[in-house]
Amino acid sequence: MRKGFLLLAALSGFIAVALGAFGAHGLKNVAPAELIAIFNLGVEYQFYHTFALIAVAFAGHWIKSRLLDWAGYLFLVGIVLFSGSLYMYALIGAKWTGPVTPMGGVCFLLGWIFIALAVWRNRVKELD
Repeated sequence: MRKGFLLLAALSGFIAVALGAFGAHGLKNVAPAELIAIFNLGVEYQFYHTFALIAVAFAGHWIKSRLLDWAGYLFLVGIVLFSGSLYMYALIGAKWTGPVTPMGGVCFLLGWIFIALAVWRNRVKELD
């Protein structure tokens, strides 16, 4: 198991819950619905990839591959770039973050590809 990724996933999950609550309650009266939807999209994708980090952490028990580490790093960078840019846009109107969001999405995609490659290249015999 990769304990570092599990710890980071726990922190990311905590932050996602806190930001989700803030988006649902704190932004309701101060931001237009469009910005709240953008903020919530950031929370949603942070949650998805928090669970992906948990999967990476536990997959390390069965799959010995640096590709899993790279997948975890890519998910972390993706959370910061994708979700972070959406949070910044929704909260402070930072329009310059627009090109950053797709880079985070590419990190997410690459993370999933790296997990697939790690599984595909895995030479450990399965337990039946």
